[in-house]
Amino acid sequence: MTDTPHYWWLTALLALVLFGDAVMSLRPPGFIQRCLDGVRLPRDWWWILVVIKLLAAVGLAVGLKYPGVAFTTNVAVIGYFMCAAYAHFRARFLKQEFWLNCLGMLAFSVAVLIVCYTV
Repeated sequence: MTDTPHYWWLTALLALVLFGDAVMSLRPPGFIQRCLDGVRLPRDWWWILVVIKLLAAVGLAVGLKYPGVAFTTNVAVIGYFMCAAYAHFRARFLKQEFWLNCLGMLAFSVAVLIVCYTV
């Protein structure tokens, strides 16, 4: 089983960013609304993204103490943002929100995984 993260603060930062994203998604600002509308996600489904991000933040936080939990959650977060990137490509919504929000979070999640578990 994978151990706890080598650099706990990076995993904690990813959890904090996801938590902040979830809180912002409760009343999405314009850039989040444009993103979700751009990939044609029905507004009735927006709430599920808040739940997913909150669960991911909790999983990363719990994983700071329990071996394997943060690693598994980090991999799931990468999967989430890969699915989001696919949704952007499929909808042909490749505007600034895609490059900054979606790919930025994907890159950050991958970097956290690499640095925290391979160093």
